[in-house]
Amino acid sequence: LASNETRVLIPSPKVKTYDEKPEMSAAEVCKAVLKGMDDEQDFIVVNFANGDMVGHTGNYEAAIKAVEAVDAALGEIYAKAKEKNYAMIITSDHGNCEEMRDSSGELLTNHTTYDVFCFVMADGVKELKNGGLNNIAPSVLKLMGLEIPAEMDEALF
Repeated sequence: LASNETRVLIPSPKVKTYDEKPEMSAAEVCKAVLKGMDDEQDFIVVNFANGDMVGHTGNYEAAIKAVEAVDAALGEIYAKAKEKNYAMIITSDHGNCEEMRDSSGELLTNHTTYDVFCFVMADGVKELKNGGLNNIAPSVLKLMGLEIPAEMDEALF
């Protein structure tokens, strides 16, 4: 851990399966992110595990609640980011709860392999190139005004 690095771990609720508490700790994670922005942290990485963990249960109604909890948290984070002039990148490394049944109606509880969305909300960013996770770090560096090493792929914008 670097001397200028802070890690905050918000524990997930202690439940047998996350469909019992699909909102998990999204509100607490959101509060920690808002505090980080108020404290003027240079860079904040956030993981909302709700869609993934609840998706594994196969409970569709709980998955809807999980996504709604993340949506509410992201709304608060986005509002604060605009107020504090933070850029935001929202993406995922895989899907899960966007497809919970196959064509025959059987439950799907594993990760999906579809392309995932990537959103960049930042001054001057109007359109993104097609890319992958390998383009996220260079995009972060570009947003922060830092040099992108030659061995990295290009930014998404």
